[in-house]
Amino acid sequence: MSSSSSSDVPVTISPPVPNITPVTESPISSTIPVPPPMLSISTHPMQTRAKSGISKRKQLHHTSVINYLNTEPPTFKVASQFSQWQDAMLSEFQALQRQETWTLVPPSSEQNLVGCRWVYKLKRNSDGSIARYKARLVAKGYHQQPGMDFDETFSPVVKPATVRLILSLAAQQQWSLRQLDVSNAFLHGLLKETVYMEQPPGFVDSSYPHHVCKLQKALYGLKQAPRAWFERFTSHLLTIGFTPSLADPSLFMYRHGTTVMFLLLYVDDIIITGNDSHAITSLLAQLSKVFDIKDLGPLKFFLGLQIEYRSVGFFVHQRKYATDLLQKFNMSTCKPCSTPFVSLSRLRKDDGILLSDPTHFCSLVGPLSLTAYTDSDWAGDPMDRRSTTGLIVFLGHNPITWQSKKQPTVSRSSTEAEYKALANCTADLAWVRMILKDLGVFLHSPPTVWCDNLSALALASNPVFHARTKHVEVDYHFVREKVTNKDLQLRHISTDDQLADVLTKALPSPRFLYLRNKLMPLPFRHVFAGG
Repeated sequence: MSSSSSSDVPVTISPPVPNITPVTESPISSTIPVPPPMLSISTHPMQTRAKSGISKRKQLHHTSVINYLNTEPPTFKVASQFSQWQDAMLSEFQALQRQETWTLVPPSSEQNLVGCRWVYKLKRNSDGSIARYKARLVAKGYHQQPGMDFDETFSPVVKPATVRLILSLAAQQQWSLRQLDVSNAFLHGLLKETVYMEQPPGFVDSSYPHHVCKLQKALYGLKQAPRAWFERFTSHLLTIGFTPSLADPSLFMYRHGTTVMFLLLYVDDIIITGNDSHAITSLLAQLSKVFDIKDLGPLKFFLGLQIEYRSVGFFVHQRKYATDLLQKFNMSTCKPCSTPFVSLSRLRKDDGILLSDPTHFCSLVGPLSLTAYTDSDWAGDPMDRRSTTGLIVFLGHNPITWQSKKQPTVSRSSTEAEYKALANCTADLAWVRMILKDLGVFLHSPPTVWCDNLSALALASNPVFHARTKHVEVDYHFVREKVTNKDLQLRHISTDDQLADVLTKALPSPRFLYLRNKLMPLPFRHVFAGG
């Protein structure tokens, strides 16, 4: 290469620049087309859904909005968004402060600290409408340790048969029924052990945010709280003249002159009845001096029982409970039927779909009498051939207790099955007689048991054992002793008139309706002992 310069100067030659025409800025879509995205094509020999163009439709879910003014909120965070639940929590906290439920103390490594949480409940009227919003501070009792912050925990509750018995007596005597509610009932119980608890959510003391609560009173959720409350309430009733029943410790009686009062206690719900309305009012005033008592007026709703007053007494039903049960299992639109079971059908354990939670499934006037009907369906279960016991106990014309239960062992004959049912019925009658004795109700004649099996009646009346009946000797001696002591009288009844038949198996519609009508109580009165 030659150069015009006389001196040798190194020259760097740049590569040729391509001829590029400048482009003004404009939307890309209007000037330069965007190429489609590159799809990776699988060359694998396996046949897949993507190759075949098969795709699963995406499921679209609707977001549900829950109105927590008509439903109990699950957490404190949710409840704190509604003023009604905020007021309920504030009311509960102020009640705890008035009761001096705890004192704040510094934390220590030696303390067994128990947690706590808010629990919310809608208090409803008998028709299902909302009566009030209730918030309750509950201790997490599962954090407690036995021997350290609790010992005895047992506390009795009233039996359903006792409730029905008192309702029956009140109806027969035309006594009024008064319902009371104890606000913060467990706070009246006195603790014998030392229990430490966290400060309640939403109400932490700003001056001592790290302190813990040393409980002075029993709190809901503590293992010993029901026992502490029951002991406190019982001790006060004893001081004002009440005595507990030996058959049911949750039933209390008061007798002074011609005044008779009965009191039923179920946790913080109380029923009072008696022959003197002024004495009941005076009792309410005495209880209000010690406990925070709320008078709910005439009894309308108690333990799922709805009471509707009529001119001849009152009608007890569970319409709301049945409706709620249907809604819970999505059966509110189901077709009603005339009988609860289909006759001549045998259900097996493997029939149907298993539940996720198994826990979810003419006026007559005469003396007071105790009557029972007992029956059994021999070998009715096709799976294990066990029999089903059915029994009903009447106080006058009102059924107060009943049972439909499969027997624990297989019976080798219908006589054996009927005799086992007879023994169970005798045990129930013994308990009812005991509680009637505590109430001062005396029977004019021994209880009568109606049975449709002649062999079972003969076995109870004759002290003779046979090879096929000697293995029921314990039941035999129990029933035979009651018959010998004239605590019980046995009578035969035809199968057509056996009322307990409805509790042993599924029946055709005419038979079921006939027995159901026979079970309807008839109002009557009698002379009550001591009143």
